[in-house]
Amino acid sequence: MKHVVEFLVKVALLVFIWFIWWLALDTPLSNVTNLSFIVGSILLVFPFALLGRMILDRRQTTSRAVWVTTFVHYVVGGLFGVGIIRAVTTHQDWSGWVLPIPTSVGLFLVIVTGLAGLLVVANLAVKGLGAPFAIALSKKLAVDWLYAWTRNPMVLAALTLLLSLGIWFQSALFVLWSLIVFAPALLFFVKVYEERELEIRFGTSYLEYKARTPMLFPRKPRNQKS
Repeated sequence: MKHVVEFLVKVALLVFIWFIWWLALDTPLSNVTNLSFIVGSILLVFPFALLGRMILDRRQTTSRAVWVTTFVHYVVGGLFGVGIIRAVTTHQDWSGWVLPIPTSVGLFLVIVTGLAGLLVVANLAVKGLGAPFAIALSKKLAVDWLYAWTRNPMVLAALTLLLSLGIWFQSALFVLWSLIVFAPALLFFVKVYEERELEIRFGTSYLEYKARTPMLFPRKPRNQKS
């Protein structure tokens, strides 16, 4: 019965997030309102990450971490999704400097970074028995393949994909939004919330992995344990 309730709660949350994203995709907004969603939804990640961390630290048990992370992931994923959807679908309305880079270069980068993201998802599924955000929390600590080079290959793939989209759009403002607004929020969430919940769920094994593997920028694996 417990597993059925957990499944139904996750399905309900997922449907709700999809509905929010559909509204973000389909609703016409004024320029000011649109900008407030593009920037504001991302900035809201900061207080929610802090709140989630505070709740985690109040009682540090694995079962509690799983439930808290499920809700935090859906909230944060929803916020990131709204910002990304509005930014991607309305980028042509932004005024600003046009990047003097051929769109073919941008499209190539989008394809490469998109494929990299798919590889990371496959890596997490095989080695961590999980999926991005709260779709399925990892049951094992993924430390092999791409995760041997960096602790957050999915974050790196997401950031480079957004930058590639900005180059493809030839939009300097989109690139700046990715670097100045989106990237700090995502890295803050990872550093403040995700690293803490991984420490609680995986304990010493995560701390050892953390000590030998860089947070973001890849480095040749060293002292890797099977």
